[in-house]
Amino acid sequence: MTAPILTVAAVSKRFGPTVALDRVDLSIRAGEVVALMGANGAGKSTLVKILSGVYRPDAGELRVRGKPFQPASPQDAKQLGIATVHQSIADAVVPTLSIADNLLLDRLCDPASPWRVSPAVRRQAAAPLAARVGLDVDLAVPLATLSLAAQQLVTLARALATRPALLILDEPTASLSAPEAERLFGLVDRLRADGVAILLVSHRLGDLRRVAERVTIVRDGCIVADLPAPIDFDAAIETMIGRPLRNHVATNASATIAPAEVGIAAPIPCFSARDLQLTSASIPFDLDVHRGEIVAIAGPVGGGKSRFARAIFGAGRVVAGTMTLDGQPWRPRSPAEAIRAGVFLAGEDRWRTSLFPDSVRFASIAGTLSFPFLSRWFRYGGLKRAREQRAAREAIERFGIRCTGPDDRLNRLSGGNQQKVVLARWHAQPARLLLLDEPFQGVDAGARADIVDTLRHHAQERATLVFVSDLEEAFEIADRVVRFDRASLDHAVHADFTSHVRS
Repeated sequence: MTAPILTVAAVSKRFGPTVALDRVDLSIRAGEVVALMGANGAGKSTLVKILSGVYRPDAGELRVRGKPFQPASPQDAKQLGIATVHQSIADAVVPTLSIADNLLLDRLCDPASPWRVSPAVRRQAAAPLAARVGLDVDLAVPLATLSLAAQQLVTLARALATRPALLILDEPTASLSAPEAERLFGLVDRLRADGVAILLVSHRLGDLRRVAERVTIVRDGCIVADLPAPIDFDAAIETMIGRPLRNHVATNASATIAPAEVGIAAPIPCFSARDLQLTSASIPFDLDVHRGEIVAIAGPVGGGKSRFARAIFGAGRVVAGTMTLDGQPWRPRSPAEAIRAGVFLAGEDRWRTSLFPDSVRFASIAGTLSFPFLSRWFRYGGLKRAREQRAAREAIERFGIRCTGPDDRLNRLSGGNQQKVVLARWHAQPARLLLLDEPFQGVDAGARADIVDTLRHHAQERATLVFVSDLEEAFEIADRVVRFDRASLDHAVHADFTSHVRS
């Protein structure tokens, strides 16, 4: 067999008293796709950051192509042969720059680079990079004008620009529709054929089934299993979380038995939409959601689900139609008005919509939880820290958030624990209607099961709308799954609702 592209030998990393990695061994050969599985907080992100040049290990040895690998920075790691596509797009792009300049960012930032030339020349140089990932857009426009899915493709193209020996993909399909994900997997197949080694970090089993030849499992900072294909994913997940899997079947009598069948009047829906149009080109649709019911709106990324969620929350507008909340007209003028009425939204991109990593006051677990309720919790400007701390401790226990305490900063938590904090925020006060946009993004199977348990436990207190692109996730959480489709030719948003009931 050929020599490994990457060798990790007895690598350890501590953060104060916390052991993040404990004598980890790993090797990946040319043309091999290895999946890295682990529960949130298991050590996956730490290992990826060490390989990416963000952290340095406390002990152990790294080798790339047989040579010692000791990157001083992410840029250094790229030059030495390891490129990483991180889960957070903000880690790799500058939204205000053009797409072409983002694709060439590494060259433009090099003082010795000759790439400080006209925009036309830069676009010409960036075109092959965009074409390599199938990105067919105007390279002159600002990156911020693209969808999250297209921005994700830009980060991938930028990583491939360095011709890496090892490509690390951290949750690469989180913002991609099924066709876009399949296009990515086709690219992975081509890279594998070209001899590129690939380390894939993903919580989506469909991703792993599609491309992984081997699964390495991390638990509590240690490698606990290395499973070759064919992979038993049920056994892999049980090894990952350290306990047997539970079956989560959504059941709700109100979702499976129509009121007319038992001879009673139909209750007023908690939320209703009538002849609603999200854009001038979309088809009007109707929807009812009752209290105690969890309804999943399932459809492709970019198909209009998030637009619908924002309209309900007062962060966007509809073209036509009406909405009601508990039988009363509902068209909030702002998210603040929605929050006062008990309508809460956990947005798709938690870093842009829910978290404040650079804030002194609101970057902690406690601050994140209290932010939407400041006027309610702290009247007349008085900050009652004891109340904030008590709410945070209750949330930590209820959602099983792995941390040292309420004052932990969110950027020090794993992605799954960050998502638990976001969801916990909207359980700190009673809700009439809870809107969850891609709530399982970046969440492992064990954490996802915990979140499902908590959401279902509190479902009777409110109506819940969950917006997802993964049907497996939709059926795991919902009483009803409603299909939200998009016209493929003109990209108009269509609301083609087909209901499926879990029983």
